Amino acid sequence: MKTIGLLGGMSWESTVTYYQLLNETIKERLGGLHSAKILLYSVDFEEIEACQSSGDWDRSARILGDAALGLERAGADMILICTNTMHKVAPQIQARLHVPLLHIADATADALEKAGVSKVALLGTKYTMCQDFYKSRLIDRGFTVLIPDGTDVELVNHVIFDELCLGVLKPESKAEFLRIIGDLAAQGAQGVILGCTEIGLLISQADTDLPVFDTTLIHAKRAAELALS
Repeated sequence: MKTIGLLGGMSWESTVTYYQLLNETIKERLGGLHSAKILLYSVDFEEIEACQSSGDWDRSARILGDAALGLERAGADMILICTNTMHKVAPQIQARLHVPLLHIADATADALEKAGVSKVALLGTKYTMCQDFYKSRLIDRGFTVLIPDGTDVELVNHVIFDELCLGVLKPESKAEFLRIIGDLAAQGAQGVILGCTEIGLLISQADTDLPVFDTTLIHAKRAAELALS
């Protein structure tokens, strides 16, 4: 079994989900007392968020690149960034590594293709929804990507940072997310990407008829499969 290196803590709320999913998947595949081989570097999210809000992506790339290098030196056979937004600096991190970085958008695109979805809604932080670093990987694979309007972009971003990253789950926020998903479905979305690793704490497939693509689940399961390949 290969060793999975996790760049976590962004937020730690969703990193817990990664750890659980990886171990559950390995147990399902191998049975018995098997569990995943995992190395975790959990950063201080306050420091990373400060880089995001100030636009200092180069500094965040250095912080995460140093952490990823530490995971590689400790024996990780692959690296996962346990957040969608920080894949903005994935190229800079991969450039410093000899082991592969498993990109969350690529794994999600594979899941969309398998499901036969071509037009998809994307929810995430304002960086993920509005900038090209994430959407372009989907568009280059032939997908049409829909995002909420400006007011709803701010609402989704607020709920992620001020509620979900703090472990706060509000029914009124869930209702707003479902309204937004419904609006995007009305525009032709055949599925919705939960493009922030915390959104799965609030929304699941049981909440909507629209097919849900939870990037945390997709990313973790792909890593477990690769660890056993």
